[in-house]
Amino acid sequence: MVFSSLTFLFCFLPAFLLLYFLVPVSWKNGILFAASLFFYFYGVREHPFYLLLMLLSVLVNYGAARGMAACRRKKWRFRWLTAGMTWNIGCLFVFKYLDFLSGNMNVLMEKAGLGIQIPYFRLVLPVGISFYTFQISSYLIDVYRRKVRAEHSLLILGTYLCMFPQLIAGPIVTYSQVNRQLKSRVHSFGNLEEGLREFTIGLVLKVLIANRVGNLWNQVNAIGFDSISCPLAWLGIAAYTFQIYFDFYGYSLMAKGLGTMMGFDFPDNFRNPYLACSMTDFWRRWHMTLGGWFREYVYIPLGGGRQHRYRNLFLVWMLTGLWHGASWNFILWGLALFLLLAVEKRGLLKVLERWPLLGHLYMMLVIPLSWLLFAVKGLGAFAVYLGRLFPFFGQAGGTVFQGDFIKYGCAYGIPLAAAVLCCTGMPRKLYEAKKYTFAVTFGLILLFWGCVYCMYLGLDDPFLYYQF
Repeated sequence: MVFSSLTFLFCFLPAFLLLYFLVPVSWKNGILFAASLFFYFYGVREHPFYLLLMLLSVLVNYGAARGMAACRRKKWRFRWLTAGMTWNIGCLFVFKYLDFLSGNMNVLMEKAGLGIQIPYFRLVLPVGISFYTFQISSYLIDVYRRKVRAEHSLLILGTYLCMFPQLIAGPIVTYSQVNRQLKSRVHSFGNLEEGLREFTIGLVLKVLIANRVGNLWNQVNAIGFDSISCPLAWLGIAAYTFQIYFDFYGYSLMAKGLGTMMGFDFPDNFRNPYLACSMTDFWRRWHMTLGGWFREYVYIPLGGGRQHRYRNLFLVWMLTGLWHGASWNFILWGLALFLLLAVEKRGLLKVLERWPLLGHLYMMLVIPLSWLLFAVKGLGAFAVYLGRLFPFFGQAGGTVFQGDFIKYGCAYGIPLAAAVLCCTGMPRKLYEAKKYTFAVTFGLILLFWGCVYCMYLGLDDPFLYYQF
């Protein structure tokens, strides 16, 4: 079940909100926990074991945290931490990386002539496992550091981990950010209205912009990379650049809106990242909760920028690449970003900050190229697409249809223009200034029903970050 579906909008959400607001305050966490389990079970109903896996994660981490709380000696607390983290990272590794490792080991053994083949398990990746693993791991580490106290209530910890608004694709919320709200929060019609507004804006970004420009990228794939012109290649990767942003940004706003309806204040995940003048600034604005997680639990413990800065930066970006997916595309993506950030720290950043126009031009080139490793599966196809983007370096064979850029530019001109405008942050500023006027409220209602009509037509593509 995805947020941008008729089932969620007109069945699950109304039933949940009605029940949630009718029950006493002491029951609300129980209702939220039960609804979250139903929400997750609906998504993994073909693999019901994955619901049990998530519940086991709650139990294991609850027990590990309580074990740490009962120990005074740091050595024993570390053993409890190790036990809990072994479960967390072990589950993620088995489901997400085991076959990737097996495949690479088989290639090496074949080249060595050993004649040994490691079997593939071909396990289906549990939905949301990358997100909820990082979330529960942050809780366990914070208990070990004594930044937070181990939670006594299994229900509250389960509600924290399984909360359906951010269970599948974030934002990654640490326990310290919501522990007080889990026990005492404000429920009001004002919060409900504010949350519905935020949810609607996210829905609009997902359905009316991300899905529309995503169709352009799908058509470029259907044509074949060796049959597109240079201008269409740039238009296609620009479409994917907008799609991945508004898809994930839209989801994050919907998650934040749902949290607001229930009295939670989830952290922002984006802050106009395409206005950044450097890759350093971009990654302070993009998927901020993931960046914050790596900074807090990997980069700073390794020494941060005080010692071995480039080694630490390299490790963080290799792990970031692997977190997004078990393939060489993502590893190369992490390596490319490390190199860019390292070059910026060596002096380029000062130039870009001094000359913002140069920085914007630089990012207009770098951002789409970085997403190309996300968008194109296989290094061979990646090389072909690069040949289309930069034909003066040599172009792959194939028949190019002249005028394809004009055809698709006209067909998708409106959603592309809307995407460019929304990237500037101007519509959001205008909304904040006039949000409670009749015109804006009426406009949101019209846009909501426009989204519903598109979903009725079947234009409710799944969120891109579900695959990570």
